[in-house]
Amino acid sequence: MHKRRLGSSTLEVSVVGLGGNNFGGRIDLAASRSVVDRALALGVNLIDTADTYGNRGGSETVLGEILGARRKSIVLASKFGLPMDEAGRLRGASRGYIMQAVEASLRRLRTDWIDLYQLHRPDAQTPIEETLRALDDLVRAGKVRYIGCSNYSAAQVVEAQWAARHFGLNAFVSCQDEYSLLRRNLDKEALPAMERYGLGLLPYFPLASGLLTGKHRRGAAAAGTRLATPQFSQFMNDKNFDIVEKLEAFVKARGHSLTELAFSWLAARPTVASVIAGATKPEQIEANVKAAGWTLSAGDLAEIDKITAA
Repeated sequence: MHKRRLGSSTLEVSVVGLGGNNFGGRIDLAASRSVVDRALALGVNLIDTADTYGNRGGSETVLGEILGARRKSIVLASKFGLPMDEAGRLRGASRGYIMQAVEASLRRLRTDWIDLYQLHRPDAQTPIEETLRALDDLVRAGKVRYIGCSNYSAAQVVEAQWAARHFGLNAFVSCQDEYSLLRRNLDKEALPAMERYGLGLLPYFPLASGLLTGKHRRGAAAAGTRLATPQFSQFMNDKNFDIVEKLEAFVKARGHSLTELAFSWLAARPTVASVIAGATKPEQIEANVKAAGWTLSAGDLAEIDKITAA
């Protein structure tokens, strides 16, 4: 599979990455192993997880058991910052918590280093300088190779990059954000900021929580899917279905699928290094890898913009 440089780092990541949010929770060890094995066989080399995935620790634990010696051949990314206990004490981006969180993740992952360690969401209670100094120490200690942020606004990205330069610290090399044909909120400010500071984008929810699979119809989410749950029901609105129906006509006229369009459009976007997608079955990984292979023309991209741009 084609690989790209992740921002200003030396990491080379596959255009399609594997999200670990299902491991240790939605699917068990055996099912997780079959997904990971197939992904690696297809050339996927980026696996992205988080300490909270899999009921707080399950995903990292499963990956630690599955990878073994293969860990050296992949880019292993994890995240910290979301609550790891019911009381909400184990959370955030303070120096004290970061040092605890990274050691816990390293133990679960059975590794001596994390290739990309990402702050899962901004921590308004902690100055960015404190967070960056702690992460810088982890990089200098060899426990983390590069650092990234997730769910940051454009202004927060700029502040963090300025602070890193001003204080001579390792800076974020990537941003992980929700981005898809139905969620283009990054276009106006965030993407230009990423380009300006040389940050790579790792988009998640590339299929808009399943709406871009073509399985769902207006007012009726397919049973047993993410969109059938209240947490993701906001995607099921008329505006989105108006767009999806136009995109379905677009891909049908060109002999492709909505999934192929979703992945290939993201792969064609500036700053995108790897498209993060979860899977519960090996065949889903196969479909995701295949989907990123459509080379869209300038005319195609212009027409897609007319359909989807806000």
